[in-house]
Amino acid sequence: MAIKGIEGLSDQQIQSELRQGAKFVIFEYTFSILVMTFKRGSAVHYLRPGESAFVKGLPYTLITLLFAWWGIPWGPIYGIAALITNLSGGKDVTAQIMDAVRSAH
Repeated sequence: MAIKGIEGLSDQQIQSELRQGAKFVIFEYTFSILVMTFKRGSAVHYLRPGESAFVKGLPYTLITLLFAWWGIPWGPIYGIAALITNLSGGKDVTAQIMDAVRSAH
């Protein structure tokens, strides 16, 4: 599983930063092509303590703002849901990532 943002960090550094408020998140995006609508999640992103989720999620938010609305009815429905998720900091998957790490050891 590829996690963006952990390159060059040791396990100890990640654990320390998680205690300081770091988290693993997924951003959502929606795009429509005529009558077909696609709702997708990004790769997992590691947000360091104090790092802006808004900035990391901006590309996915922009995709949704530009391309979600053309598929009726699911484009607007999924688009609004993706915008809410992204603008609230993304979907926090820290617990699931840490469970997977623990079970792998």
